[in-house]
Amino acid sequence: MDAFSIIVNASATSLHISLLAIAFNPIAWNIVARNEYKNKTITRIFGGNARHGCYFLAIMIFSSGMLRDNLYQRALSDQPRVPMLSAPYDILIPVVLFAIGQLFVVTSTWALGITGTFLGDYFGILMDHRVQGFPFNVLRDPMYVGSTMCFIATALWYERPAGLLVSLYVYIVYLIALRFEGPFTDMIYSKRASTKKAL
Repeated sequence: MDAFSIIVNASATSLHISLLAIAFNPIAWNIVARNEYKNKTITRIFGGNARHGCYFLAIMIFSSGMLRDNLYQRALSDQPRVPMLSAPYDILIPVVLFAIGQLFVVTSTWALGITGTFLGDYFGILMDHRVQGFPFNVLRDPMYVGSTMCFIATALWYERPAGLLVSLYVYIVYLIALRFEGPFTDMIYSKRASTKKAL
């Protein structure tokens, strides 16, 4: 048995499903949101009400995120358990990491609101100005960082080294998603600025 197989059960179907779910979320929602920006598909389904369409997408994104987290926990249960931290750090570090991660996620959502968090700008629901308070004055992408911290905390709590590798994968997926989301969102707001200047 090699060193890798001691910490990772690479043949576990639950691991493969979890990795697919992690990649699916940002890819799917970016495709759906860009389609919405160009074609207003969801808005038309909701009778031209962009806000209702955005709320629907928010429910879908939130639900798929819950499913993703559940699949991750199932995947961890099929992975080798290997103690990584000695007491009391085996409890203290995951709890603190998870608490800070959730703080970033929850306060990001509070600062942005539902439409700001769940791609409302693709529906034409734009914020008046860039959010600069906490946690955005600490991190550029606090929601993605906070989510990654929660993945790491869960891996440490359940003592699954494979979960740390999955957490690294999560962060890489988020970085790739940001390469698409960031410039597209900037383009939406620069278009609005240009339109305001022209008026």
